[in-house]
Amino acid sequence: MIELKKVICVLLILVMFFVVAGCVQPDDTGEDEQGIVEEQNELASQREFTASQVNSAVELIEEEGGQAFPQFREKNSQWFHDDFYIFVWRTDGIRVVYPPDVSREGQDVSNHEDFNGKPTGQLFIDIALSEEGEGWIDYYWPKPDEAEPSNKYTFIKAASFDNQTYLVGSGFYIDDYIYTRTLEDLNYTRYGNISVGYLLHPAKVERDLDVDYSFTHVMIDAGESIELHRMNNSEVYYVLEGEGVLYIEDVPFELSKGKLVHIPANSKQYTQSTGDVDLELLVIDQPAWAKENEQILE
Repeated sequence: MIELKKVICVLLILVMFFVVAGCVQPDDTGEDEQGIVEEQNELASQREFTASQVNSAVELIEEEGGQAFPQFREKNSQWFHDDFYIFVWRTDGIRVVYPPDVSREGQDVSNHEDFNGKPTGQLFIDIALSEEGEGWIDYYWPKPDEAEPSNKYTFIKAASFDNQTYLVGSGFYIDDYIYTRTLEDLNYTRYGNISVGYLLHPAKVERDLDVDYSFTHVMIDAGESIELHRMNNSEVYYVLEGEGVLYIEDVPFELSKGKLVHIPANSKQYTQSTGDVDLELLVIDQPAWAKENEQILE
């Protein structure tokens, strides 16, 4: 069920994008289109930078052999700065260069797995020994000083000297450039009979996402209801689970799993959860939900 919800979340985000895109038309100068390109380029630039650095490291190794390795360990250098570093393994799985913790050099890491059991150690080796001799791999690995894993994207390339093949790599965490969340990430707030968790709200994200809508997971207790109110902005409800009735200007709309309803701005509305389980909704507010946009009605 959780996996289904994740898929639905992705689909709804796409729906939301097109809804918002339909409301904002680019001007004749093409500035909106250029803005989209610039947002994409931050991720694209990091991908290009990572591959370029690995390629340069391979060239250095093939020119200087093992004399290149100490250079990769130098802090605040081209090869090791901030969270970026180059690592080197032999293709038998022995770690040769690992700048974040040199005490772990010399270990056999061929059997390493990521958080989900993906055999990253063997996959790194397979990429280096493949016909192409290079490739990208994504996996889940904790960021420095964090316990929970994040999605990492790593470029691997083979290097050779003295009849020995090595693999050279570096990676970055995707969510440093693309905002992602799952239902499991949410902290919920109780408001009477309902629980509210924000998948996306521009005021609650520590980065500029250049969006003005919110995307919320709402759960209404079985047999309970959301009080009569009016929103200055339009909303979209999508039902994940349960049954209910949404009243818009006293006109009833049956709610069941998989149904989407658009609520026009300034509409009088309330929702009843009528099933045996909680009514679960994904709610889009555009602009983002704000207390001053809501009026509680008697």
